[in-house]
Amino acid sequence: MPPPSKVVLITGCSEGGIGFHLAENFASEGCKVYATARKLEKMQALHHSKIELLPLDVTDDTAVKEVVNTIITKEGKIDIVVNNAGAGCYGPALELPLDQIQAAFDTNVFSILRVNRTVLPHMVTRKQGMFITIGSIVAQYPLPWGGIYAATKSAVHAITNALEMECRPFNIKVLLVAPGGIKSNISANQSYSPHPDTLYAKYIDKILARLNISQSSPMPTEVFAKQVVTKAWHLVRRAT
Repeated sequence: MPPPSKVVLITGCSEGGIGFHLAENFASEGCKVYATARKLEKMQALHHSKIELLPLDVTDDTAVKEVVNTIITKEGKIDIVVNNAGAGCYGPALELPLDQIQAAFDTNVFSILRVNRTVLPHMVTRKQGMFITIGSIVAQYPLPWGGIYAATKSAVHAITNALEMECRPFNIKVLLVAPGGIKSNISANQSYSPHPDTLYAKYIDKILARLNISQSSPMPTEVFAKQVVTKAWHLVRRAT
């Protein structure tokens, strides 16, 4: 059984995604879960009594601080942070608009820094806590048309691996999860608009196919979420 009364903050909990199922799994284990997403209506299917919904744009410094302060004020602590929010970015690396690339890094990379640096002082005070990062296998194995997305995940992995070492003095655990294809809406939420003068016109069908490659034979999301929660409890027990 998991330790009682754990407070969990999860980003990116829209229905049909990894965060949604992580929220359900942590709640079913007795945790108080704060599920967040940019739009509350995207999380309305989360009905467990231990789950509370909060709007959160992880690219907004003020919004992150407000959500963390709200949870700390109500619960007195945050035991586990799950950085799951993310966005795809697909197409030829040298033809994608720079603002689109910057947006992907903001959502996938800088958001983790925003959330973790806001929660860290509270965890340090209590000498306990855990950060979980949902990364991706593409950090090690990038594919054509997915180089920018893979680059964001490579950055995420590097930051999380360093964070694991930097948090040891405070008894704070860090878990990096690098899955392959997981059933989600990530492909359905992506689009590709070729550059007007694209050099890859004859490859557009392959680029479009890349958008859906993770959903070709994915692991069921609920199975993946259960495995993450099980691993989290294993680390929590080791820390106590």
